[in-house]
Amino acid sequence: MPHQAIDVVEANRHGQQLFIADLFRQKRPTPPPTPVAGPPGHFPVAHRQLALFDLDRDYTAVRPTELALPLPELAIAIEDVLTDHARRHGWGTGLQSMTRHAIRMLLATQDTPGAPIAASVAAAVTTGRSLDNLKSVLEILAAAGMLDDDRRPTLDIYAERQFADLPEPMADEVREWFRAMRDGSTTPPRSRPRNPATIRSRITHAAPAVRTWATSNGYSSLREVDRDDVIAVMPAEAYRYRQTLTALRALFRFLKARRLVFTNPTLRLRGPQAGNHPLPIDLTPVRDAMLSTKPVRAALATLIAFHALRPKDVCALLLTDLRDGRLYLDGRTILLADPVRASLSAWLAERARRWPHTINPYLFINLHTAVRTCRVDPTWISTTIGFSAQAIREDRILHEAITTGDVRRLSDLFGLTIGGAERYTHTHQPATTD
Repeated sequence: MPHQAIDVVEANRHGQQLFIADLFRQKRPTPPPTPVAGPPGHFPVAHRQLALFDLDRDYTAVRPTELALPLPELAIAIEDVLTDHARRHGWGTGLQSMTRHAIRMLLATQDTPGAPIAASVAAAVTTGRSLDNLKSVLEILAAAGMLDDDRRPTLDIYAERQFADLPEPMADEVREWFRAMRDGSTTPPRSRPRNPATIRSRITHAAPAVRTWATSNGYSSLREVDRDDVIAVMPAEAYRYRQTLTALRALFRFLKARRLVFTNPTLRLRGPQAGNHPLPIDLTPVRDAMLSTKPVRAALATLIAFHALRPKDVCALLLTDLRDGRLYLDGRTILLADPVRASLSAWLAERARRWPHTINPYLFINLHTAVRTCRVDPTWISTTIGFSAQAIREDRILHEAITTGDVRRLSDLFGLTIGGAERYTHTHQPATTD
């Protein structure tokens, strides 16, 4: 009981006492976490102020510093978001300044102060400036919860442009095909959404044929197309022939399943069997790239020339995939050649010098991705090397096939399937002697 004499021996009979009697206190509650910087809770506002006149604004006529901000507290909150984002992503002072000025102009010219800012308006403000500035502005507005992304997907714009002048029945047919590829379909024929690159390829190769049927043949619907019409529009080049036939097969197969056409005119059509063999290339531009004084160009060219990596795999390489002189890629361990190690070492030193504060986890970055966490594009790799990266890869595999003719070796070295490896060994059959 409290305030009574304590028998020390009895108190320690079951163990040592680890606290002082009569001094019990409840544990203090854990303090709430510090709130993350962002706009005040009442932003963005829900109401909208209608404009009396819709006028095109000339954002180049004024300076951002000359504009008064109707909601200073919102500007301060977004400034805190910008400062934090720039610090974490290693933005330079120039990019911060351009982004800050663009956001200030957007806040000062809002029809409804405090409402989400449309991406299309941000694009108008940054017109004439670098594309990087628009991306940066949208990133800050999204992080602050103040972005209304009203942009149309580029794939939709591309598809609409390709089929813009078609007669209405035919346009409806190809639009339904496009929507099924883009969104998938829950009605027969059921399908999942396709990869955007696949959709673009299908549209690119099908559009010329569809436009020809509409303009030259005068057709208003794809129901009028027969087998002879398909054969007449097929390109002469083997590669384009196969791609066009694949796209038209997909188009008419879909329309036939939806009962939008009576027959499928691409049935039993066969593409050319030859012309898809890898060929050697002139290695002079590749050697020039490998000896380039630009570390990133030399590293990319050397890595692909020695180890025949796919361009998309090079884009996806992380810094952590490179260690102990080895590259760890999709379950494979690639022991790097000495020239590759040297060129990658030079690139890593250049990367650290140019972007010491970047948090981008990928091995290869450029001016646009260094201030973000996205990967580079395969097109950038070929542009940087000055030669097709895929052609370099195929030449390296072909050289190995000519030297060894071993399908298993090609599969292990370059991550090919057996069929893919045989494509190279069949291109060049080594001579045999009796």
